Amino acid sequence: MQTMFTDAQLKDPGIQRANEILRSCVHCGFCTATCPTYQVLGDELDSPRGRIYQIKDMLENERVPDAKTVKHIDRCLSCLACMSTCPSGVHYMHLVDHARDYIEQNYTRSFSDRALRWLLARILPYPKRFRLALLGAKIGRPFAFLMPDARLKAMLEMAPKHIPPVSRNDDPQSFEPQVEPRKMRVALMTGCAQKALNTDINDATIRLLTRLGCEVVVAKGAGCCGALTHHMGKTDESHAIAAKNIEAWCAEIDTKGLDAIVINTSGCGTTVKDYGYMFRNGPLAEDAARVSAIAKDVSEVLVDLDMPESTPRETVVAYHAACSLQHGQQIKTFPKDLLRKAGFRIVEPADSHLCCGSAGTYNLMQPEISGQLKQRKVRTLEAKNPDIIAAGNIGCMMQIGSGTDVPIVHTVELLDWATGGPKPPALSMPKSRSAEVPILR
Repeated sequence: MQTMFTDAQLKDPGIQRANEILRSCVHCGFCTATCPTYQVLGDELDSPRGRIYQIKDMLENERVPDAKTVKHIDRCLSCLACMSTCPSGVHYMHLVDHARDYIEQNYTRSFSDRALRWLLARILPYPKRFRLALLGAKIGRPFAFLMPDARLKAMLEMAPKHIPPVSRNDDPQSFEPQVEPRKMRVALMTGCAQKALNTDINDATIRLLTRLGCEVVVAKGAGCCGALTHHMGKTDESHAIAAKNIEAWCAEIDTKGLDAIVINTSGCGTTVKDYGYMFRNGPLAEDAARVSAIAKDVSEVLVDLDMPESTPRETVVAYHAACSLQHGQQIKTFPKDLLRKAGFRIVEPADSHLCCGSAGTYNLMQPEISGQLKQRKVRTLEAKNPDIIAAGNIGCMMQIGSGTDVPIVHTVELLDWATGGPKPPALSMPKSRSAEVPILR
């Protein structure tokens, strides 16, 4: 793609990077075949190629974003399926993130949009505030039908019926390996929303890693990865949050050392692995690069630890590949390989490359499109008649779980169960379906 940025514009590192990305696009349109919003809406402007043209025009001409451009960029899920498909290696993620930052700085949204974005940015990254909000949403859920704004209605309907108790395992501390010699020393990212929505995931991760010979550290000062605000274009806020993680993990690296930073929420993993790029031009550049270099999804670490093989069982698990894992981190086989090794029968839904519609805060800000994608994903998963649905991202779990009676659990919970841990609590909850989940024997 030909670009016309001036020399003055190219002095801006963000524009310089955008120029590189735009020039790598050859207009082939392969991305439209795997773009969820294009599949649902059928509008070229709601495809990666269409958005690239709009971003190019906006940035080159340094124009104030118009409502039409903002609408189509807002509709992007950042699922990054286009990056898996693109034969030219167009780094769409960096381009659309820059566009969102530009829009945030140069476009005045409606009062309701500004209020909703402010609210989400002030609540979701903070577990205590999020818990209070969930409690309020639980009380207000029966009255969701009275909400005049579909987005407010979606927020109430997405609130879980059960709010888990606070886990003490999320506090800064160290967990010793259960076997000798120690194989690895790792820091576990406990996250933000996950600490409020599902405390079983971190607990299972700690049990499994220590059982396999890891010392697990929850670093003091680490918290939200910054992805939720980053994808809203609130760059200063997201970088401030991310900087705390970098400082916390580097303190561990520089004292007792770390072999890996383990992340069990794939949306966070994509962001943390990009810290080196995000902070490339600032004083934290070197430390951010060190963090990104050892950031790993929990499945990557478990493969390195050579988890023991279990006897095959009849439990059928439908594996949902989170976009942030299969497209953002290009991890496609590890979770399935591990589940098979643990004895589960794995099935995959049709169109497994397509997003479930969660995408961070997307299901709250674009509930109609998100709802269509959820229905499609649930339909393809249920068509496999699974006993359990497994996923590696809390957002996907909440999204899919709100549309099906099939129990959905994190991959690591199943691996913990298969190697001696407790049965995942979600499998013991009452279901409207008559079939029971087969017990591991």
